[in-house]
Order: sequence, then structure tokens, then C-alpha cells
Amino acid sequence: MLVTGATGQLGHEVVKLLRNTAHDVLAPARAELDLLEPERVGAVIARYRPDLVINCAAYTAVDRAESEPEAAFTINRDAAGALAAAQSAAGGRLLHVSTDFVFDGAQSRPYTEHDTPAPLGVYGQSKLAGEQAVQAAMPAALILRTAWVYGAHGHNFVKTMLRVAGEGRPLRVVDDQTGTPTWAADIARVIVQLIDTDARGILHYTAAGQTTWHGFATAILAEAQRLGFTVITRAVEPIHTSAWPTPARRPAFSVLDTGRIRRLLGLSIPDWRDSLTGMLQELRTCAGC
Repeated sequence: MLVTGATGQLGHEVVKLLRNTAHDVLAPARAELDLLEPERVGAVIARYRPDLVINCAAYTAVDRAESEPEAAFTINRDAAGALAAAQSAAGGRLLHVSTDFVFDGAQSRPYTEHDTPAPLGVYGQSKLAGEQAVQAAMPAALILRTAWVYGAHGHNFVKTMLRVAGEGRPLRVVDDQTGTPTWAADIARVIVQLIDTDARGILHYTAAGQTTWHGFATAILAEAQRLGFTVITRAVEPIHTSAWPTPARRPAFSVLDTGRIRRLLGLSIPDWRDSLTGMLQELRTCAGC
């Protein structure tokens, strides 16, 4: 099988877990598989003929996407569609990773796979267009939406909070955006389980529970302090989104309903707080993170 985005926080976890479970994994570098050049995707797939492509690659710079829509759509829509078309032609399978940002956050109950997407910004629009391109090229593809991803590798909210708190700088975090922090390692484990199913269409997976970014930040500092991290800043000031303006609008509520995947895999999904502890324990001893 072939994994795109293998140097990202989710792709790294997927490749590591697959290799630890004796799967034969290809993880082409950007020089070989550059998703900014979708026209080259077919040749790479034709060369390797993987039985499964796991597309973890994405343009994820939410704010920068507002000024770089062409790059966002090239990677998130055109390259995803090219992967699906190439896999379909080769008779292979595709698992494509998507996002909660396909929704506008206007409702107050968790979003199911049947809810109508309505993205607020370029990032979400490009990811939704990617889902549509994948489904058009390969109706049997599996699309896995997730949210608020963090991990020991790569750049993310958890590591930013630890760095700022470790430097003793003040922290002000929005408290009116609600979602579910989800550990990349948990997502990787679910992806490996999905490999052995014939699931198709759209599935949602996140950790259990929900919180705000402020609640997440507060939990990060409390758990980091308990585990022995240097935490100089102990308090996080809650603020409204209007006090932290950004180029891209974020959904106010982007909790995903995970009922379908729980039933499919018989999952007992960990609470986001427990997964945060697991990630911080890994980070505490990870020399290369």
C-alpha cells in the first residue's frame, strides 16, 4: 500500500503503525509524488500499482488558504481526484482523509455523514471539493472525516501551547468554538482497522467528548504540569472569536457523530482527555519530536 503525506503528523503515525504490523508500505517523498502537480499522480500509481492508497496529504494551512486558493484546491481537490482516478483505473482502493471544516458549525448537535456540508472558507471548500472529486472518480472510495488533529510529530495546537506556556508568555484562547481534539495515533489505529473492511462512502472518526479550544488548552497545561513538563504559564484567558480575528472563519460547532464507525468496527472510542495524556506521555520521552 502507498501512503501520501507520510511526513505529516497523521501520515507519520499511519506509516509507523503499518510497518509495525508487518504491512508493506510505500511512502514516496514529495520529490517523487508532488501533489501540486496532479498530472504526475497517475504515472506514480501506475508504476507502483498499490492495492491501497491512504491519502493523508492535504493543504491544511487554514488561514493561508484564503490567500492561496489555487494551491489549496490543487492539493485538496485536483490531486485527490487524480489519486482516485488512478486507483480506479488500476483496480486498487483508496482511503481519503477529510475534515470537520466541510461544515459551517451552525447546528448544535454532532454532524452525521448525512448532514449537508457548507464550508465557511477556502480550506473547507477545497476539502469538500476533494471529497466530491474522489467520489466522482471512484464511487467505492472510503472518505474518513476527522477533526482537531494533534500528535507528537509535526506542528499542532498542543505543542504550541506547551511552547508558549514553557516560555511563560500569556495565553489567550477562544472559548466559543467547540469540537473534539483527536490524537493522530488514534486515527492511525482506526485506519489500520478499516483496511480489513469493505467500507465505502463517508465515515466520521474523532475521540469521544467535546470541548472548546480554551478547554483544550487548559487541559493541556494541567496534564503537562502533572507529567513533569515545564509549565510557567498556568492560566489561560478565555476570549471570544471576535477578539482573535483570523483571515478564515472557523465553524463554531464542529463535533462529528461517530455512531456509524463505532457500529462498523465495534469501537470503544477513548475520551479526548485520555488520548491527550497518551500523546503527552509519548512526547515526554520522544527525542525526535
